[in-house]
Amino acid sequence: MFEDLVAEHRHELLVHCYRLLGSVTDAEDVLQETLLAAWRGLDGFEGRASLRSWLYRIATNRCLNALRDRGRRIPPEPQPPFQPPEPSRRSHVTWLQPFPDALLEHVPDSDRGPEARYTAREAIELAFVAALQRLTPRQATVLVLCDVLGYPLGEVASMLDTTPTAVKGLLQRARGAVERRRDPAGGAAPAPGSVQERQIVNRFAEAFAGDDFDTLVSLLTDEAWLAMPPAPHEYHGVAAIVSFLRASAAWRVSQGLRMRLRPTRMNGQPAFASQFVGDGFERPGGLIVLTLTGDRLTGMTLFLHDI
Repeated sequence: MFEDLVAEHRHELLVHCYRLLGSVTDAEDVLQETLLAAWRGLDGFEGRASLRSWLYRIATNRCLNALRDRGRRIPPEPQPPFQPPEPSRRSHVTWLQPFPDALLEHVPDSDRGPEARYTAREAIELAFVAALQRLTPRQATVLVLCDVLGYPLGEVASMLDTTPTAVKGLLQRARGAVERRRDPAGGAAPAPGSVQERQIVNRFAEAFAGDDFDTLVSLLTDEAWLAMPPAPHEYHGVAAIVSFLRASAAWRVSQGLRMRLRPTRMNGQPAFASQFVGDGFERPGGLIVLTLTGDRLTGMTLFLHDI
């Protein structure tokens, strides 16, 4: 019976935990803790709030507890097989993981409250999830509950055992911080699966696998960036990105390897699973998730895999 009650909320609770924690692995752990706590406390559920809101309250506080008690589980920094160029900056959000689109298919969008400010698509994109990781845990929490899920201030205050005034202050600071990190290039990404998206993605795949740097340059916006969790390296601007890609390609060629890309989708965005292929050698290279703006690329996130 309990399983039937929570089944329709399981996937959206996983997404909620992922947004706050930035890690699918940690989100799955906290979701299990949430469901266990809900099962143990079901007799005390008085129905003053909806079952969904009650579950969100438990999940939210379990996420906050995990961040307070365990902190961020920082993965070890991978050692590249070549000397990379000096990065533009170093990110501390090295625990960021991608979220498979296959899991998003089970998440309803109809239960978002009227006060939600982000579309379902915007609220799962990697850039947004990464921005949440740079906020304080409580700022990230109120931004997700209010602006993503559309809960009113009073209900969020009840979930967090605080006051609407405190929630409003946290929300204003969170909105300001996220807005300051918003992509200055602006513009909307093409619709998922559209002809425009496929054209950009196919051009990228051919150029990336073929080390066609001229085409890659033509695809990048001036403000483009490249990140590579769990490594802290970030490259900002076309010259910095191409410098890294050239160094990576030179190492691959020296090893007699070529790159094979298989299309997939992560965080509502086009992505590729990469493989290094050579004579008698085939190893995963990681995931490449693309952030599109109009008809160009404004971001690449390379989720590295040790080789």
